[in-house]
Amino acid sequence: MLLVDVDGVLNPFGAPGPGFRRYRCTVDGVGYTVHLNSRHGPRLLELALRTGAELAWATTWEHHANEWISPRVGLPELPVVPLGPDGGSELGEMFKTRHVGAYVGDRPFVWFDDQVRWEDEKYLRECQGLSDFLLVPVEPNRGLTSEHLAAARDWLTLSGFSQGP
Repeated sequence: MLLVDVDGVLNPFGAPGPGFRRYRCTVDGVGYTVHLNSRHGPRLLELALRTGAELAWATTWEHHANEWISPRVGLPELPVVPLGPDGGSELGEMFKTRHVGAYVGDRPFVWFDDQVRWEDEKYLRECQGLSDFLLVPVEPNRGLTSEHLAAARDWLTLSGFSQGP
């Protein structure tokens, strides 16, 4: 699986670089400005195709990502990791981590997120019992880069999970 966050990953917090476009959107009555790069979608789709991985959203945008983000970056509607309430932390992990662990089950996965840290990895290994995953921390002011995508491709390919050509 390839799990993708929105804010800090596809929507960097810093000054957007070349290729980013500014959008204004409204989610549940709240207005947001996002900066998105239309190349991200095709690059994520290519990675999924080459590795046989399934793309899914792992974002607080939840299903709103399919409405507001997918069409602007060139992605189809994707499955969404359901995020329940913040149940607190056991090992210092962020609130999304327990939901990601429950969602992926025994499937190997790569997770692109700007908030993953070693506490998240420890929680996933110790509390969820998962062993085959790669957390890809994305610098939130810069967002997703070719280096992040290459790290995911290499891990999926070298770990033997790749089912693509």
